[in-house]
Amino acid sequence: MAFDGFTLKAVIQELNSCLINGKITKIYQPLPEEIILGIYCGRTNYALSLNVSVLYSLHLTTTSKPNPLHAPNFCMLLRKHLIGFKVKTISMPGLERIAIIELEGYNELNDLVTYKLIVELMGKHSNIILINQESNIIDSLKHFTTFSGSIRNILPNTPYESPELNKLEISEISNVSEFYESLPIDLKSSSLLEYFLNFFSGTSKTLLNYSISQLGITAEFSFENFKCLLVYLQDLLSKVQNQQVICVDFEKDYVLASSSELNSSLNVNFFLDDYYSQKEQEEEFTQYRNSLLTFIAKKLKKISKKSDEVNKKIQECSKMNDYQLYGELLTNNLYRLSETHTDRVTLENYYEQNRPIEIPLDITLSPSDNAKKYFKKYHKLKNTISIVTVQKKELEKEIDYLESIVYELQITKNIAELDHIYEEMEDNNLFSRKTPVKQGTKAFRVKNKQNRKSTNKKQNDFLSYQIDGFTVLVGKNNQENDYLTLKVAKENDLWFHVKDIQGSHVILVANQKEPSQETINRVAAISAYYSKAKQSSNVPVDYTLVKYVKKPSKAKPGMVTYINYQTVNIQPASI
Repeated sequence: MAFDGFTLKAVIQELNSCLINGKITKIYQPLPEEIILGIYCGRTNYALSLNVSVLYSLHLTTTSKPNPLHAPNFCMLLRKHLIGFKVKTISMPGLERIAIIELEGYNELNDLVTYKLIVELMGKHSNIILINQESNIIDSLKHFTTFSGSIRNILPNTPYESPELNKLEISEISNVSEFYESLPIDLKSSSLLEYFLNFFSGTSKTLLNYSISQLGITAEFSFENFKCLLVYLQDLLSKVQNQQVICVDFEKDYVLASSSELNSSLNVNFFLDDYYSQKEQEEEFTQYRNSLLTFIAKKLKKISKKSDEVNKKIQECSKMNDYQLYGELLTNNLYRLSETHTDRVTLENYYEQNRPIEIPLDITLSPSDNAKKYFKKYHKLKNTISIVTVQKKELEKEIDYLESIVYELQITKNIAELDHIYEEMEDNNLFSRKTPVKQGTKAFRVKNKQNRKSTNKKQNDFLSYQIDGFTVLVGKNNQENDYLTLKVAKENDLWFHVKDIQGSHVILVANQKEPSQETINRVAAISAYYSKAKQSSNVPVDYTLVKYVKKPSKAKPGMVTYINYQTVNIQPASI
């Protein structure tokens, strides 16, 4: 990410134009690693986001985020110490990614005190630290110790130590030629980009790549390239201090660029707000979907294991007819058999033209007891097969249903659709009584079924196409499939679904018109496209009238049976 020292400098320059002498009115913590300060200044309410997660940043935000019902401890501490305080200064040391917000107000004893809220944006070591007038840490969002590998102790009631700032400042170099000549020869053999990253504060790989591309130079270490890049960055820093910069997209990231045409005094803050809000939504969506996929994968693994056990029992039951035959032959030939214990006997099988058959025996038992033992095995396996056959069908239905959810999750595009799938899983008791909650994402959110908003089961929130004058509707998940097929569609509409593969229900709204075979083929191609066979060719798609589609009693969402259907083999296509 390109949130470097230049970007932070630009943000702070803009914040100083609108937040100084502003009063902190609200503090909340929507995510484990994000604090939002509500600041009232100049008859305007601002929200300042301090994010120290992987997507670390500091900027004003207009994005609404839910306030947790129970505030975390650090949030409560900030409220205790900072509500009602005024923003005195906002600064940073050089171009290091450290923001220092100095706050002034009255404490519990009505004494005027000054606190500093220090936001360190340093990758995995990012932190928010509150210190008092004596530079002692009151508390921090994250605690670090030297025992855990940190170079500093960040703990309550310990002196605050600033990180070591040992990089050069771009603004300090006035004589470029003299500075270049003083560089060791071995450094000049490295890449220009690597040198600026390692020895100058505030730079980032994205900024340097953008600067090099704008200058039309290469990353080769030479005096001309060095001078061009240094002068460009010094000029950019000057523009930052005069608030003459904007953020522009570059290489799927963003970077600062100078601009003389500014439409707002908060250009950088507005850009960062939009950029990181979108990134957070993408991250939240990915984590949410992956959490559900992981959960379903564990369920499938568990059920597949049960299915393997059932198949093993069915395989064992395949011998039950042999045991019945052995028992019959032994019983009918007891008069020929001596009571002498033996390990096998050969008898004529009257079911196969008296062909000889060898029957293994338990040497510790008599022939009559061996016959009883075989009959007992037969009856046991006969009872077993009736049970495991039902179990196998139930497990196959469960696996088919879970695989349909996997398909749904793979085609979802936003969090709202994931919420629908989550609620479907919850309604079908896929979660245990104590649903796991993954803090920091909306994955596995605990919901109140009575208060939660209804999904769009009863709304026409389907994908819609217009084909040859007909309307075609496509369900996006099992609940929508059920509602589309069983509630929305008329009995003379056409229903489409790929054959024996997970996919969406597709309805061709007939409106008392007869679609041509070409139209049917085009709708079948859409049905194939919205299925697991999307990447295949020549996909079989069944279609029939809606009146021939039925939902069995107690069937899972999206599961139906149908008759009087026809099948076409088609190439998947979205339209």
